[in-house]
This record gives sequence, C-alpha cells and structure tokens, in this order.
Amino acid sequence: MHVEHIGIAVRNCQDANQLFAKLLGAEPYKAEKVESEGVNTSFFHVGNTKIELLEATAEHSAIAKFIEKKGEGIHHIAFEVEDIVAEMERLKAEGFQLLNEAPKRGADNKLVCFVHPKSANGVLVELCQEIR
Repeated sequence: MHVEHIGIAVRNCQDANQLFAKLLGAEPYKAEKVESEGVNTSFFHVGNTKIELLEATAEHSAIAKFIEKKGEGIHHIAFEVEDIVAEMERLKAEGFQLLNEAPKRGADNKLVCFVHPKSANGVLVELCQEIR
C-alpha cells in the first residue's frame, strides 16, 4: 500500500532520539520494547511514513549483529499490506525467500514478516499489517 516505515539500527536509542528530534523537528511519538526481537524501538512521524529507531537489548539480536557487521544505519524498509498472509504467499510463489513462515507480532501493533535481502537486491524488506 505504501512505505510504512524505515528502520534504522542505532547503538543507543536515547542518544539517537535526541539527534533525530533535532533533525526532524519533532519528538518521538512512541517507544516500545519488543522482547521477542531483543530490541527497544522508538518512532517518529515524517509525513505519511515513520522512522523506527532500533536498539539491541540482547547480543544475539538481529540488530546487535547488524551493528557489529555494518555499524549504525538503515536496517530495513517496511511496506504496509492489507493481508500479510496473502502477500507472503504471493511473494513465495514469485520466488522470494521469507525469513519467517508465519507473521509474527512486531512493534507498533503490527504483524510482520521479513523478506531475505538475498532475494531483494540486498535490501531487508519488512511486510507489516495493522493488528485489527
């Protein structure tokens, strides 16, 4: 439907919140811990999309590994979809490799699924659907 958010891996959410608040001229509207992913998140509105800052809370988390390998920066781009299960099936049929077999609960009241970067020109793509 549209770009829902851009995820940015950061070492420290508190410091990054201050920087992005200055950059965007607005404070984050939400902070949330996602235990299952080992991250703290905070969200900023930017027009019709959002910026999600992601800070690792566990050494084994995907964000910790990303920062260790690549440093801070853009981690993923998320697209909102109407029906995440149908979209997952469509992408599998098109040959995309998904990182999870079923949608899982993510931050900001969303069901999420990730498309492997190897099947999307090196970009980690997140599909997200509002939990109704």
